[in-house]
Amino acid sequence: MRETLVALADLTRAHFFFVWPLLFCSGLALAFENYGGFSWELVGRAALIGLFGFEAGFVLNDYVDREYDRRDVNGSLTRYWRPFGKRPIPAGKLSPRAAFAVFLLLAGLAAALAATLPSPHNLYVLGIMGYSYLVEYFYQTKKRDQTLPVAQVIGRTDFALFPVAGYLVYGSPDATALLFFLFFYPWTLAHLGANDIADVVNDRARGMVTVPRLTFGLTGSAPEDPTPLLYGMKGAAVWVLGFSVVHAVMALVFGLTLGPVTLAGFAAGLALLGMANYLILRGKSPEAAMRALPLMHATVIVYAAAIIAGAFL
Repeated sequence: MRETLVALADLTRAHFFFVWPLLFCSGLALAFENYGGFSWELVGRAALIGLFGFEAGFVLNDYVDREYDRRDVNGSLTRYWRPFGKRPIPAGKLSPRAAFAVFLLLAGLAAALAATLPSPHNLYVLGIMGYSYLVEYFYQTKKRDQTLPVAQVIGRTDFALFPVAGYLVYGSPDATALLFFLFFYPWTLAHLGANDIADVVNDRARGMVTVPRLTFGLTGSAPEDPTPLLYGMKGAAVWVLGFSVVHAVMALVFGLTLGPVTLAGFAAGLALLGMANYLILRGKSPEAAMRALPLMHATVIVYAAAIIAGAFL
């Protein structure tokens, strides 16, 4: 039993569990502010939708990549993302069939809760859920063979839509929902670049065309040739910086519509993001990206807390 629980904790990245309901409910808080009203029951329901829905995406990620993950040669990022430091399917701690059953369970729970929302909000949330799981599958498979960053650009729309789905639990598609997406989407691409830099050794072993292996037309380079990787690291660092700058601009635009409390929180988040970029640009290495990732992840918590605080203060 203990081994199964450990495997499930690693499969779902359990130590990050609190982030997903917080981010999802930041969207809901904005909807309460814009449309009036408040309900603790709806907050609890939304928190569970966000938790189960996002965790299902993690499990789907592992299931789709189960054979490629067997090729990993560096466990640094795995130890960061997973509380017990293992990929449970390749490690033989959990069968693919069991992992897929966990995905169906979590996704089913999220969908069942979303279906209880009044129409058309249930359709909004269920639509984003279905789209996100399809896009996650597309991202995991497309990055195995591409010459342009199609997997990255399309694939991260699922994460960018996640807090928007929280908004649509109570709100409607409007300018705020669009601004939330445009604010968060560049961050998801910057984060993806940093994550790929940190995991570049494994991505080369898997043959994945991720950001460091894609930039400057260096796809298809032999894993044993270190020269293309050097240029790819520089390009990946520029990728992270470029999308961080776009994100900063949109943070200002979005923050100005939300008020001084949220804008101050955004400034704090951008300071953390700036430090992360400094580490990556200075080091241009997996080790530098590993040091930067906690700062980037902290920005999400700061942003969500700032949006919630701004909505109620």
